[in-house]
Amino acid sequence: MTQPAIDARNADQVAYWNGPGGKHWTDRQQLQDIVLSPVSEVLIDRAAVKAGDTVIDIGCGCGATSFDLLHKVGPTGRVTGIDISEPMLGRARELAPKDAPVEFVLADATVHPFAPASTDMLFSRFGVMFFAQPSDSFANMRKALRPGGRLVFACWRTPRDNPWMMLGLQEAYKHVPKLPEMKPDDPGPFSFANEERVRRILGEAGFSGVGLERVDLSLDIATGRGLEAAIETILAIGPTSRALENQPSDKIEAVTQLIRTALAAHQKGDTVPLGGSIWIVTATNAA
Repeated sequence: MTQPAIDARNADQVAYWNGPGGKHWTDRQQLQDIVLSPVSEVLIDRAAVKAGDTVIDIGCGCGATSFDLLHKVGPTGRVTGIDISEPMLGRARELAPKDAPVEFVLADATVHPFAPASTDMLFSRFGVMFFAQPSDSFANMRKALRPGGRLVFACWRTPRDNPWMMLGLQEAYKHVPKLPEMKPDDPGPFSFANEERVRRILGEAGFSGVGLERVDLSLDIATGRGLEAAIETILAIGPTSRALENQPSDKIEAVTQLIRTALAAHQKGDTVPLGGSIWIVTATNAA
């Protein structure tokens, strides 16, 4: 496959999502889609996509949200999923319904040559927080929108508002060194937590009518499979897994026991629900 042009400032993210990050998510695609299904449901609802719409799904990953969108736009619409991760797009193509109006494109949205004024909506579930210079990336993506076209995406709020990601990490830090401290503007899952920053980025990119809606959710990290499955989720993906990389087995086992105890306090039958909090961000291309 021909490698797409990338913005050199995004090179680290391209490497990560074509390396360990992409592999972890692809290996757990079905389970992660279940964990994040409450997010997808509220995001699709707020997007209010109509039959016949054309939608670009930014950072589409393994394609779950692209398929949700496809159901809404119907046979007269079209969905294009864009991602920098070749392994994740490979899974999306495997899962795509035959002859459906959906395609998946390997591309860096910061520099991808979008067809001008060609789409009704830019959409993303957690795919826009990893750009090195997000205002440049959004300005480029906005070129694809028709006048009056809409931007709708979900991003995480602060770490303290998302115990589903942070509970395990707090237990891990009792035995292993802390991860390198990230600056608030560094690319990463929480880089859009600050409302003022999001408004500034989208304003600089030329969007108008920017709105942010806080949505608090309960995410079952066990996916209905019990406590051990919840522990597996914590250890497989996210900041806890990164903190435990290359750690000796005795430390990993000690952390696992702490996580087991912490999660047991939240267990309800075969579920282990933990809190998550997102922004639903909307904006318009007024040009």
